[in-house]
Amino acid sequence: MEIVIQQAPRRADVIGLLESASLPSSDLSDGDMSEFFYAGPSSAPIGIVGLQCYGSDALLRSLAVSASHRAQGLGQKLVEHAELHARTRGVATIYLLTTTAEPFFRSRGYVVTPRDSAPPAIRSTPEFASLCPASSAFLSKRL
Repeated sequence: MEIVIQQAPRRADVIGLLESASLPSSDLSDGDMSEFFYAGPSSAPIGIVGLQCYGSDALLRSLAVSASHRAQGLGQKLVEHAELHARTRGVATIYLLTTTAEPFFRSRGYVVTPRDSAPPAIRSTPEFASLCPASSAFLSKRL
């Protein structure tokens, strides 16, 4: 099956997928959707990933794949797509927080990073500052 990834899903669809994966969504606005990507029908995405870009840094957030489509490579394709998009935006380093997917991201070149080394723009995001627990793994990848 060929995976087609499109940009700018509807926020309601993103929130539905995030809630089904127990991921934070309360800070997302319609404007944030311009740097979110999805696979599957626009009315019912089966996978999503988002970026928040801040100059040469970006926060990769909200990677979620519906339960019935996991372990088929979709998450990897979405992350690769987000990384490529980040490069075109001039991003040098992508950061992320996770409580459950550290092995997935480490196998894709992300490394555990001290939280206190996060750039100010990343530190000030709601996800970093309050939505993700302090026990979350903080990872980064140089592009």
